[in-house]
Amino acid sequence: MDNQSDFYHVPALLEETIHGLSIRPGGVYVDVTFGGGGHSKEILKHLNPNGRLYAFDQDEDAEKNIVEDKRFVFVRSNFRFLYNFMKYHGVKSIDGLLADLGVSSHHFDDADRGFSFRFDGALDMRMNKRAGTSAAELLNTLPEEKLADIFYLYGEMKNSRKIASLIVKARQTKKIVTIGDFLEVIRPCISKTQEKKDLAKVFQALRIEVNQELETLKEMLEQARELLKPGGRLAVITYHSLEDRLVKNYFKTGNFEGKLEQDFFGNTVSPLKPVSNKVIVPSDEEVERNPRARSAKLRIAEKL
Repeated sequence: MDNQSDFYHVPALLEETIHGLSIRPGGVYVDVTFGGGGHSKEILKHLNPNGRLYAFDQDEDAEKNIVEDKRFVFVRSNFRFLYNFMKYHGVKSIDGLLADLGVSSHHFDDADRGFSFRFDGALDMRMNKRAGTSAAELLNTLPEEKLADIFYLYGEMKNSRKIASLIVKARQTKKIVTIGDFLEVIRPCISKTQEKKDLAKVFQALRIEVNQELETLKEMLEQARELLKPGGRLAVITYHSLEDRLVKNYFKTGNFEGKLEQDFFGNTVSPLKPVSNKVIVPSDEEVERNPRARSAKLRIAEKL
């Protein structure tokens, strides 16, 4: 991997993901989270001249890592538009798809992106800086009840109503613009004994709302299922329980609620079959090399 890509993001569970995709050399594959290109480059190594790889990323910074390869096509878009872009490129079906849902090291380490409480900078959090609504805009405009729901549902903060109340009260006298502004407002709600953990939850909740991450994930999974050929593989790497629950339920039951549907004979009815019922996690050696991979979970399913 080149220095630019390595700086951008070290791919988690790389070997396990490639193995799980069971790549067909002449097949058509999609990496819906291109980022630094680590997973994409490895997929290309397993394709012959007839194989094709389509990579999605809405972040303009990812474009610096575009691979120069005739078998590779970069799509500048959110993966929620997967089906439309595949149709645009004349692709009716695919052999496999990868989604690495983690926020890259590049994003966390860039103070101007607003993803981390370690810096003071603009409170943005948009994966696509060219569209959408920033975190600061949401904090300054959303109703108190909506803000409370965000921090409770996406951050699992038990004091979400207090956080929302402080935000609404503070913005009446001064707009919340920077990370510093935000931290100053919510500080009374953050436990001193587990400050980093609480702040991580709050920032995760806000990021999920800004980027509509869970709804986008649902849309992508349904489109991927439609595009996959019988026997095609779907590999998804998640980093928090909200994403993992959706993926686990969808792979097992074909719906996001996890409701089992059975046929006349009592067999589970689902368009997908988990390749393994056991989630794949990084080895101790990988976590030592790449601490950000600690919370990664890989699930793989096959189209029936």
